[in-house]
Amino acid sequence: MSVMITLHLLAAVIWVGGMFFAYMALRPVAASLLEPPVRLTLWAQVFTRFFPWVWASVLLLLGTGLWMTFGIFGGMKYVGIHVHIMLLLGLIMMLLFFHIYFAPFRRLKQAVAASDWQTGGAKLGQIRKLIAVNLSLGLLVVAIAAAGRYLQ
Repeated sequence: MSVMITLHLLAAVIWVGGMFFAYMALRPVAASLLEPPVRLTLWAQVFTRFFPWVWASVLLLLGTGLWMTFGIFGGMKYVGIHVHIMLLLGLIMMLLFFHIYFAPFRRLKQAVAASDWQTGGAKLGQIRKLIAVNLSLGLLVVAIAAAGRYLQ
């Protein structure tokens, strides 16, 4: 169980921490210092490097979470409400990530490759809003994970 919890926590830290860094530190600096061609190219490449880590995190979070819930605790009826909430919010986060990855991120890369900075800027703006939602949900999940068992 300790290995599963460790993998679960590391996956959450990588995903949520990466979003926090990108949104709160990199985004404002890039927006204030870089012109659109460089800024959009930077983001396309940053996401290209970060998103494989998110895919791995999604797989680990889902796999370890379900394994602990069903393999150790015996199913959803034996875990606290905080686990139900974490699963629901985690699934919503995963769906939002899938949308980001397969729609605006794909279009951002296409726009950068075509030097279509207006479209690229629009797609980056869409990604920014969706990551803000996912980051908020991720921070909420972390708080629930940390305090949830004490709320019962």
